[in-house]
Parts: sequence; C-alpha cells; structure tokens
Amino acid sequence: MSKSSSQQSDKSTIGNNTGMSPMDSSSGADSPEPVVYVAPDVANREETAVTRLKILVFFTMLLAVCGTAAAAYMLIEDEEDGDFEDSFRGLGKEITTVTRQKIDQIFRSVEAYSLFIASEAKSDSNSSWPFIYISDFSAKSEEITGLFGFERPSLAIAPLVKQEQKDRWTSFVLETAPLWYQESIDNEGHSATVEEYMDLTVPSVHTIALVGDKRVAVETTTDGPSLPLWQTYPLLPGDSGNMTVSYDFQELKEVADLFKISSSTRRQSIGFSRLPDTRPGTVGKLVVDSQIVQPIKNDGELVGMLWLRLPWREFFQNLYVDGILGTIAVIRSNCGIDQGEDTIRDLSFFIAGSQAEFLGEFDAHDPKYDDQVVSRVVVDLKVDPEEIPDRLCVPTLTLDLYPTDELAATFETTKPTLYMTVVVAIFAFTCLVFLLYDYYVARRQKKFIERIVRQDQIVSNVFPAAFRDRLYESGQKGYQNDTLLDPLGGGSGTSGAPLADLFPETTIVFADITGFTAWSSAREPAQVFILLETIYGAFDKHAYRRSVFKVETVGDCYVAVAGLPEPDEEHAVRVCRFARDCISTMKDITLKLEVALGPDTSALDLRVGIHSGQVTAGVIRGERSRFQLFGDTMNTAARMESTSERNRIQVSHVTADLLVASGLSTWVIPRKGMVSVKGKGEMQTYWLNTKAAKAFKSSKPGNEMPTVSETLTDFSDSSSISIMVDNFDLDGVEDMTKRERLVEYNVEVLTSLLQEIVASRDANVARNDSSLSRIEVTIGTGDTVLEEFVPIIPLKRFDARDLRKRQDASSIDIGEEAKTQLRNFLTNVASMYRDNPFHNFEHACHVTASVKKLLTRVVDVDDGNGLTLSTDEIDLEDMAEHSYGITSDPLTQFSVLFSAIIHDLDHPGVPNSQLVKENTRSAQIFKKSVAEQNSVELAWGMLMGTEYDALRACIYHTEEDLRRFRQLIVNAVMATDIVDKELQALRKARWESAFADTLVQDETSDDCKATIVIEHLIQASDVSHTMQHWHIFKSWNQKFFMECYGAYKAGRADSDPSKNWYKGEIEFFDFYVIPLAEKLESCGVFGVSSHEYLNYATSNREEWVRKGEKIVQQYLAKYEEMDKH
Repeated sequence: MSKSSSQQSDKSTIGNNTGMSPMDSSSGADSPEPVVYVAPDVANREETAVTRLKILVFFTMLLAVCGTAAAAYMLIEDEEDGDFEDSFRGLGKEITTVTRQKIDQIFRSVEAYSLFIASEAKSDSNSSWPFIYISDFSAKSEEITGLFGFERPSLAIAPLVKQEQKDRWTSFVLETAPLWYQESIDNEGHSATVEEYMDLTVPSVHTIALVGDKRVAVETTTDGPSLPLWQTYPLLPGDSGNMTVSYDFQELKEVADLFKISSSTRRQSIGFSRLPDTRPGTVGKLVVDSQIVQPIKNDGELVGMLWLRLPWREFFQNLYVDGILGTIAVIRSNCGIDQGEDTIRDLSFFIAGSQAEFLGEFDAHDPKYDDQVVSRVVVDLKVDPEEIPDRLCVPTLTLDLYPTDELAATFETTKPTLYMTVVVAIFAFTCLVFLLYDYYVARRQKKFIERIVRQDQIVSNVFPAAFRDRLYESGQKGYQNDTLLDPLGGGSGTSGAPLADLFPETTIVFADITGFTAWSSAREPAQVFILLETIYGAFDKHAYRRSVFKVETVGDCYVAVAGLPEPDEEHAVRVCRFARDCISTMKDITLKLEVALGPDTSALDLRVGIHSGQVTAGVIRGERSRFQLFGDTMNTAARMESTSERNRIQVSHVTADLLVASGLSTWVIPRKGMVSVKGKGEMQTYWLNTKAAKAFKSSKPGNEMPTVSETLTDFSDSSSISIMVDNFDLDGVEDMTKRERLVEYNVEVLTSLLQEIVASRDANVARNDSSLSRIEVTIGTGDTVLEEFVPIIPLKRFDARDLRKRQDASSIDIGEEAKTQLRNFLTNVASMYRDNPFHNFEHACHVTASVKKLLTRVVDVDDGNGLTLSTDEIDLEDMAEHSYGITSDPLTQFSVLFSAIIHDLDHPGVPNSQLVKENTRSAQIFKKSVAEQNSVELAWGMLMGTEYDALRACIYHTEEDLRRFRQLIVNAVMATDIVDKELQALRKARWESAFADTLVQDETSDDCKATIVIEHLIQASDVSHTMQHWHIFKSWNQKFFMECYGAYKAGRADSDPSKNWYKGEIEFFDFYVIPLAEKLESCGVFGVSSHEYLNYATSNREEWVRKGEKIVQQYLAKYEEMDKH
C-alpha cells in the first residue's frame, strides 16, 4: 500500500505557509529549527547558456545575410514543395491512424457486445438459443452505437434457427416481440404503439419478394438453417412496409457470404453491401455501405450473429479536427460488390476539417497525385482464403489518401520573391537587434531563474529535504541540453538507483472525517472544498508544529508520519500529540463553519487510527513522481482508523508500548474486547486518553496554535472561499446554540441576495413609502392564501441596460439596521417552529440549503448546458433564456429561499387531513392546505410589522416588486402541499402544458415554465433528503416516522403508520420522488445537480427495497426505547 507525499520535510521551511515555528515536545526532545530556504545556484550555468546564445545568434544572422541572398529563391521554392509533401505525409498518417483506431474501436465494441449478449442469454435459465430475448436491448444498443457517433445506427441480432425450430420460432416471435417493441418505443420515443407494430410483423421466417410493383413478405422455402432478424436497433419497419423481424438474412447474398466467412473463422467479417439509404428524403434509394457480421457463440457453438451497418457517409463526419483541407479519401475493397456489368470497389470522400462530402462510388482522386498517396490497410481479417468454403472472397479494406489542388494552394506563397527584400532588411536591422539582444536575454534569464526557484519550492514541498537533494543529484548527473527544470531527468526517467530507504522506527496516523460523504452530497462543490481546505490547513499547521510529516490526503482522510526522513525517538509521542490537536481543532472548526456551510456541519467528527513500525519510503519516478510509503505499518494504521470510533484515537499495541516506554502510561486506555482487524485477526488495541491535558501541553512558550478564525483567514486567497467564508463573522460562534448557528447561516444566505437585489435596483426609481404602505395593508387580505395562487407569475426580464448600470453586489451595504431586522425576523421564525421530530426549524434549513444549491446550479450554468458564465451581456442573456428568466431577478431567488425557510412555520406535526378532522381554528379558516396557508399568514403578518421596515425596504422597492414577492411566496409554499390530489393533478397538467412541444415560445411561455419550475424546485427541496446520500435519507426518514408514529400514539392518526411504512416509501419513490427528479432533469435548468438528485433517488429506493423492512423495525424499537425514557 502506498501513500504519496504532499508536504516538505521538517528540515525546510518551504512547505510552511503558516508562518509558525516548530516547538519542543513535552518530553524534552527538541524539534529541528527551520532552515532558511536557499535558491539553487544556477547563475553561472545560465550565464554560459546566454553567451552561447549570443554567439549562435550572431553567426546565424551573418550566414543568413551572406548565404541566403544567393540561393534564396531556389531554396525557398524547394522548401515549399518539401513542406507540402512532408505535411501531407504527416497528415495522411494522422488520418489513417484515426480511421484505423475508430474501426478497431467499432470491431472491439461489437465483439464485446456479442459476448455480452451470449452471457445474458446464458444467464437466463428459462431460455436457450435461438429463443433468446435481451432485455433493454434498445437502450443497451443505443449506448454501444453512441460510441460510434453515427446519426442513424443499425444494429441487429440474428439467431441461427434450424429447420425443425421454425414453427416454434413463429410462436416465440408472437409471444416475445411485444416486450422489446414496448422497450424500444419507450427508449426511442416512437409514436406508434405495440399493436400497430405487431400488425406489421410477419412472425414466421420469411424473405421479401417483388409481386407486381410491391415488395411483400414470402415465407422462406430453404431447408437449411436460417438467420431471421430478431431484435433490432432502431425499431423501424423494413422497405416492404413490414417489420424486419424474422426476415431471413440468409437470403441476402452479401450477408450470407460474410456469415459463411465468420462461421469458418469464428471471427468478425466485413464487406461492401448495397443497402437502403436511411437519410431523410432518400426513401427507396440504395447506397453502398459496409456490413459487419460478428458471430455469437455459446460454449463454442455458433448460435447466431450480431449485425452492424457501417455507414461510410457518417463514418467520416466529425472524425477529424478542423484545419485539414482538401483531402480525397478512397475506401477500397478487394472484393467489392457487383453492379450490373461493373464491380464497385471504391468509395470516395472529400475531407475538409471535421466535415466530409461523399463524392461517389468510384475513385475520385486526381491522377497527378498518384505518387503522393498515403495508403493503409484499415481492415485486415488475416484469414487464409483456403480456409473459406466456396472460395469466397475475404474482404480487405484499404484507405488511400490523396492531396488536392486546394491543399497544395495553401503552401504556395510569395515568399521566394519577397525573401531577397527580407534579407536586406535583416542586415539593416542587425545592429538594432544586437542592441536589444542583451536586454531581452537578461529579462528572459530573470524569468528563467524565477521559474527554477518556483520549481525548487514545489519539489521541496513534495519531497523531504533528504530525498529532494538526492533527486537534484540524480538530475545533475544526467544534465544536458538545459534540463535543470526537470530534476528527474526528462520527467519520466527511471535510470539510476531507486531513491528509497527503510525506516525501522516510524509512527503513522490516519484521520478520517466521519459523515463527510453524506454531508457533501447535500453541498455545493465550493462548500466541500472550503471545509476540506480549512480542516486540512489547520492540520498542516499542527503537523509543522509537532514535527510530523504530512504524507497525503486521500479524499476525506489525512495521512501523516513521524520518524522520517530523520530518525526520531519520540515519533510515537509526536504523532499522538498531533492527533489530539486535530481532534480538538476539528470540533471548533465545524462549529464555526456551520454558520457558513449550513446544517449538520457541526455533526462532522474525526476518527483517528495510529500504528508504529517500519516502512519503506522513497520516490517512484515517472511523469508524476511522488514521495510514497509502503509496508504493513501503513496497512495496519489504516485498519486502526477504520475500526476506531468518532472523536476517538485508537492506537495499536505497538504504539501503546512505545508510549508506556516513554513514561506516558496514563495516555493509553485498553479498549474493551479484542478488535477484529482485516488481515490481522483479533488485536488488542488502546484508546488514547485525550483528557490527559497536561500530557499534551507545550513546554515551550510562544507556540500557541492560532484560532480557527485565523486558520480560515489563511485560506481566503481563493475567490470562492473569500466570498463564502471571509464575509462571515465567526467570533463567538462556538458559544451559540445549534438553532442560533442555523439562524446565522440563513441570515448570511439571505443577506447576499439582498445585496444583489439592491445592486440591481434602478437608482432613478424612488421608493414611494406611502403607496407601498397602503398596498402592504391590503395585500393578502382575501379569504384564503390558496385563492391567491396563479398559474403564471410574470418575472422580471433580462435588460442589458440594467446590467451596465448595476453595481457590484459584494460592495453593497444593506445597512446594519436591515441586517439586524433580518436576524430578528429569522430568530422569531425559528422560535415559531414547533419541536417536532421532522417538521422543525432544522428541516426548514435543510430545505433552504437544497434550494440554494439548486439555484446556484441555475445561476452557475456549466459547459454541459452549452453556456459559460461571464459578465458578457450576450452570455447573461443566453443564461436568462436558458433558465426561463429565473436568473434575471435576484428577488425571485430571494423569494424562493424565503419560502423555504417559512414553509412549515408552526407546523403541528400532523397532516392537513387530521387538522380538518379535528376542526382546528386554522382548519375552519383555510379548509385545505391548512398548514401551508397558516405558515404564509403567520410569516407575512410578522414581516409586515413596523419593526421590519428597513428589511422590507431592502426586499422590494416598487409595487410591482411587492406583488411579485407575495405571489412567489404563495405559489412556492402552496407547492409543498404534495398530499392534496387536486393540487397535484393541477401541477402535473401545468407541467405537461408548459413543456409541450406545441407551446408557442414567448415571454408568457417562459413565465409559465419558470413558475412551474420554481414550484417543482421547492417541492424537490422539501423532500431533498430522499435525493441525497443514503445516510441523510435514513436520518430524516426516521425523524418523519417518529413524528407520524408519535401522532398515532397520541391518538391523532387513524392508522398505525408502521404497518405500511415500508411499502409506502417505495410508492413515494416510484410515484413522486423519482418522477419529480426526472422533471428537474428534463427541464434542463439545473445542470449536473438534476442528474445527482435522480441518481441518489434511484439508489436510495434500491437500498430501501433491500433494507427497509428491517429499518422500520429498528425505528419501532428506537421509539419504544425513547418512550421509556
């Protein structure tokens, strides 16, 4: 097992970006003092190189003036001709290589697919050849052919059906064809039905005969085995109007001959064939393409074939890069295909960059370029013709490339004529060149030396000092041609003795962040890296302070070692001190970062394992050389970590013995029972006593560790981290309650959007407080909130003029009064959430985090959507259209986030139907969607209070903004009522209408799409735990169960939810969660997040199916246990 190094040795300060000094351990062993970094001495060598360069330039110019003037014209002309020939040879080699690679890829893919089909058929114990059925054939074939880049791929299975099997084959087709017809219809989006396709199906083995002027199906009369077409991709009728199923491929001579060749060789074969043209507008036409026949074998027996059409007209499209001009490509077949009295052996194409034009079924090159042909065999079956029955021709395909006049013209210039003038000019400017020469060379040398120093710093960071010096010595021995920038001698050299040593006494620590995988599934990528860089940055400081060498970080696991490269008797003590520092720092960091990174961040912990022993350490040289460790000590240390517990440090008995030998027996506590360690069996391990505080105190003053705030500041160079962390006030966070930290998180999230709202506001439009006050009193005073729901909310449109006038949002100060009112409002909102297991303030924050993540994916459109985020007006306008206007107005984003925070306000912990049944006061008022309407009423009423005047002034500035804000809240919160069947049916119909192909595209249609997307966004966020990591789903699912079961136990539910919880969750996934995730993906607004949500939803459903019944029983047991206490 190997671990690479990413930190410098304790002998050098080059890796210490913290500015800290090393310190003594409490046991009295002194840490090495930092050594001032000294740049490598390359000045003399560089001066020599500069002198040589001066001499070279001088003689080059002198020779250019004297020699080139005499023979310029002839030499340049010959050079152009040579360049043309050499360039075309290189171009031809590149084209033929790419062609051969693609054909080889197709052959390998077809062969692999045939093996897969044989394996699939063999694994089905209920079927045997030829009566086999490959499930999801259309989707699998689409995936395979998608690798080839063909717009109209054709792929089919043709099993070998004996004469006595033909009657059974007819029955098999009638029974099985509807299954894969339906799969193909679903996958390929056909408008026809299975019944329509079955009406066109001739189930018996047949051929096509010409009766009159019509092509009709006629049952085959051959006595031997047949090759009826079976499953095909894509699913299309044949040229006779019937489906191609059961069409006997043996009736096609070209296919029959290829099958005979494949039958004899048991390998693929390929040849020219005349096939129907499948391109639009070419019905009834035939074109020459190639067919690939791949035999399918079952236990060595030939049972059928896999057939693929190789359309040469599509093969050359987008195969080559732009810049390739005027090349004729001729595909030649030694066998060809008969065409009347002639035989077609050649297909010609004109290649111009990534585009290819079909010229004809003949050799279209200009004969004058015969001597410049670049030829390569692209398909050679390597078959002895003597082995083939009936003396059939074994096809061999050759690609011949010829230049054209167009390509030759690009190499014809006026250079020969002008060169004499250039020579004179060169001589005239010679003196000026040499005057400037020294200046430019000196500047180059300065940059060169700076680059050497930077490289040396990088090498010093990656390798311990001892190994770094040995690397330089190795590089200097092979020094030639100015290779100083590559101390490993060429980047991948491995000559010379290996750079490795055995270190008999070391201690290795593995520290893993528990809960990280689940936590990161609910976060944006930038937030994940903020957490890791902050934590690992603090660990790096501890490592330097404790003289511990950081080996690497693997995902969320931090690996470090003491005792190398210099021996250290106190290696075990140093590592244990380091581990204790990391445990202590981890909790402080996660508490503070919860304000910046959202819910559950403080729940992250560290699990640590330590082991001591010998390791082999060294540098494995190559393209990316790294310092690595090997040996059983690494494996055992990793096992100590994996079998440890949260917030605990487990040490092996070897490390424990070293601590006891150092007089630190109080540091270790034997773990109860033996620990089963993979590859080791039962082991006695120990817990490190982190409460023995005196054992970990430094004996050297002035080496106190920095605060977490200082740690965060050290990593604020990155723009994303600067934006997301530096704007947070982290002082006093550790003294906050969890609810207070979540309030602060929401304060910062909403504050950033308020800054954008203010920045986008038209400074020329004054706020009419009196008018707004009148509207604030009257808005929302109807009978119920639900009556305010509208199917389309007009959003603010993108305006380039507003963009040019817009201020930088980060520079906007909304005022301390507004921010204080926002904090007070959110604090009151948090207090109004009831202490339910599920519908509580923490869940609202979880929903808010999901909304924020999805909105970020809308704003940060990735390359996968064809858009690139920039300040360019055209790009932003494209992005606004892509998101249906959601990105055009920060007020829209603020409203959705605001709705997420308040959507379950004062939720009673029982469904709306129970509230109606109990005839509560809110139920009497609202009748339906009781909890949701009550949440809007309470939150809106509180926001309209005079104590929040400054906050409202930031949110909206005009009557239009106020009404849009109110309407967005109503629609978003009402969307979270997913139980009301009437509302769900209405939303489904609106979605289908909004995204129908027949919808007229205008501003109204964009508003319609944006409104329904916003509603589905908050719906998905409300159940986002079902679309995140399994542990997150399980945690929130348990909370919801506890809430529902508690209501049942309290007499507020008619039925026991545990009876149907398992099946109910499966149905919830099938009929709500997964369809909802698919809608998010299909609307194309949320980039990769929609794929992520759908993947997690599907995975969680599968996991629930496997484990759900057992988990429900665990829920019940836990409830009973909690009820007892």
